Amino acid sequence: MSAMSSFLMSTNTKQYVRRIGRWVHDHPDGWLNIIGAAIGILTALAAIGFAWALERVEHWTQHLQGELQGVDDSRLWLMPLIPMVGALISGVLVYYFAREAAGHGVPQVLDAIVRRGGILKKRVGFIKIVSSICTVGTGGSAGAEGPIVQAGSVIGSSLAQRLGVERKHINTLVGCGAAAGIASIFNAPIAGVFFALEILLRDFSLRTFTPIVMASVFATAFTQVVLPSEDAIFAFELSGYLFTLIELPSYMILGFVCAVASWMFVEMLHISEDAFGRINLHRIFKPVLGALLLGMLGMVGQRACVALDTSSLVPTDSPVPVFFGNGYAMIRSLLDPSHFTAADVTWTAVITLGLLLFAKIVATSCTLGSGGSGGVFAPALFIGATVGGTYGLVLEMLGLIPSGGSPASYALVGMAAVVAGSTFAPMTSILMLFELTREPRVLAPIMLAAIISTMFSRMFMPNSIYTAKLRRAGVRIGTGRDLGILRHVPLASVKYDALPSEPVYASDPLSKLITLHAHHNVPDFPVIDHEGHYIGMVTGRDMRSALIDREAIPLLLVAELMRSDIPTVSAGEHLDTVLDKFSKSDVSSLCVVDQFGQMNPVGLVTREQVMKRHNEVLDEA
Repeated sequence: MSAMSSFLMSTNTKQYVRRIGRWVHDHPDGWLNIIGAAIGILTALAAIGFAWALERVEHWTQHLQGELQGVDDSRLWLMPLIPMVGALISGVLVYYFAREAAGHGVPQVLDAIVRRGGILKKRVGFIKIVSSICTVGTGGSAGAEGPIVQAGSVIGSSLAQRLGVERKHINTLVGCGAAAGIASIFNAPIAGVFFALEILLRDFSLRTFTPIVMASVFATAFTQVVLPSEDAIFAFELSGYLFTLIELPSYMILGFVCAVASWMFVEMLHISEDAFGRINLHRIFKPVLGALLLGMLGMVGQRACVALDTSSLVPTDSPVPVFFGNGYAMIRSLLDPSHFTAADVTWTAVITLGLLLFAKIVATSCTLGSGGSGGVFAPALFIGATVGGTYGLVLEMLGLIPSGGSPASYALVGMAAVVAGSTFAPMTSILMLFELTREPRVLAPIMLAAIISTMFSRMFMPNSIYTAKLRRAGVRIGTGRDLGILRHVPLASVKYDALPSEPVYASDPLSKLITLHAHHNVPDFPVIDHEGHYIGMVTGRDMRSALIDREAIPLLLVAELMRSDIPTVSAGEHLDTVLDKFSKSDVSSLCVVDQFGQMNPVGLVTREQVMKRHNEVLDEA
């Protein structure tokens, strides 16, 4: 009996497996999920190798900087040398092998998604990782998210092309690679998913969501197997703290302050890119010049930190300034409540953090604006921590932080707010900071400040740090959510043309339209019956065809050229419906009728007018 039962169970299991196999084969989404999981594992491998190599180079750089500068910093002037060597190697790699690897990576992925259907060159991912290790590892002020997002996206794109995935699904698999990269490098699977959906694809449909979740989960699981760790990247613990109503105004103001800091960061980066673009210097050597400026800033900063004597708050035990590299040491210091004792809460500490904020913005602008390779996420975290820490210090000195609170909590909230303000991605920043710190007690103020920072940042600047460069190049970012946006925009918001004061009837001679066109420059003419109802349209194309035989014009009536198959639109219809009607009718304009069901023409809207409003909506989104 037991053997028979085992045989039946085995048979049922085989049938079940075959059924699953047939579903996967026949269902396109099934294949996408499996490919997404494979992309997650491959990207995790790349992320693990990237993180390991970057850490080794950073340790080597710190040791070599100490050797160069001497025990008494007597040779501090040699500080720029190592960043310049790293920048030179990066510049050579980028110039000769993959020029798309310059900068912070995410705009290049966005450009591929919007303009090239997700097609990315295979060598870009490898060059991006190596050049970023050379840049960030030797002291360049940048982060790891840009390189691994670009590398993961290349893995997704390459695997999709190799497997012959339909063109319409390639962008989804590019998003899988980006999500897997974020999930692996930051141990943040939820934030990885939302990074891909909110920033890259802007598409939250189930077909897109499912494979991206698979990629993120598999990347996280594989990373945990290779590098098991239960610790958060930025451990934060504030025992006894409880977010209360009295702190609401403080965090709301912090959101606004972080929006200003985000604007400064983005603007300075763009100014730097423009300035280095105008310098008459070979592209290989521009990152070297940026590294030289970074090193000179580091020399001044290292001296200033020692002179201000804030070693309890600012780590000074490293020969490399805290704003070099990803700046994680400084962030961890600001998130430690024990560093904000009564002796540390001074105006000297406030001035020091303010100088570090300025130094990080300038350092990142020099590194990335000159063509260095790296991400902007870590600099945004550093800037947010210093803004929030400075703000928290001032509140503490004024006695406005309640018992059990600490300026460290404001540093944490500032990190999320600056990331949200610079990327226009509040959901990603909220979830990212929660996963990086795993501290739920500060989640409510993080959400509040991130939303306020995003709101004011969108008022200060039209584009995020990821989309600004593309918008300036004429690339509009809308992709997957264009249709969702257009479904909420009525035709009434479009400035369409009024009709000529003289109506056109089917019985009118064609010569009347020629005269009206000469006086009003109207491309097409709606035709009405004697009760004023729309019955058809004469298009400019048909009129031009009739003008070929000029002798026949006096004999032609409007009815002979009128087309009755052209649809009408009403002011209450939304742009998605209007564009659909244009796509189905080969005409340049459509007749706008009233909304009372009487088909009375009230105007004429052209395809150009609708597309202009379409682009305005995308700019506002």
